[in-house]
Amino acid sequence: MASSVIGAGFGRTGTNSFKLALEQLGVGPCHHMLEVFAAPQSAIHWQDALDGKEADWDVALAGFKSQVDWPGAFFWHELAVWSPDAKILLSIREEESWFKSITDTIFALSVDPNKLEDPVAKALARMVNELLDRAIGSKARDRNTVLAALRRNTEQVKAEVPSDKFLMFDVRQGWQPLCEFLDVAIPDTPFPRVSSTNAFNTQQEN
Repeated sequence: MASSVIGAGFGRTGTNSFKLALEQLGVGPCHHMLEVFAAPQSAIHWQDALDGKEADWDVALAGFKSQVDWPGAFFWHELAVWSPDAKILLSIREEESWFKSITDTIFALSVDPNKLEDPVAKALARMVNELLDRAIGSKARDRNTVLAALRRNTEQVKAEVPSDKFLMFDVRQGWQPLCEFLDVAIPDTPFPRVSSTNAFNTQQEN
């Protein structure tokens, strides 16, 4: 099943709220890294893609109408080829806030796969670490390197996606720009606001 919405934004750009919003608008289920953590054996599909093998997106995203967050966001271009009618959504966030958030969450919780014995957990950790290295373009996690990667991703998506299929969106904007872009009615409920740094860390510990 091809996706109708492909998210190209880095993790910690409001992607969990984005996921819930898309699902509330009927564009779900929406794939997110949370789905990989819930089914860690699925990391093999994303690892294959990282290894340059031909990815079977029909299997990797089976049952999902949309996708946001890593690992899918790293492969947004490939997913757009697989699903040419999909709209591309780039979630964005103020740089300093984003860098602090990703440093305090994803980077802080990265695990060395060599320290794990369970083969499934080891494979998941390997995939996550390699994904981050590739997304950032370096093993470094300093401010300049990481922010340069964020900017590079933004500019690449903006340059490559036709304007009629593209929306750059900050979750603080709420429902209106998202609903107008997707041509759906604005819900009469508040836009989802989830996944603060504390909530993220608690969630990963459970």
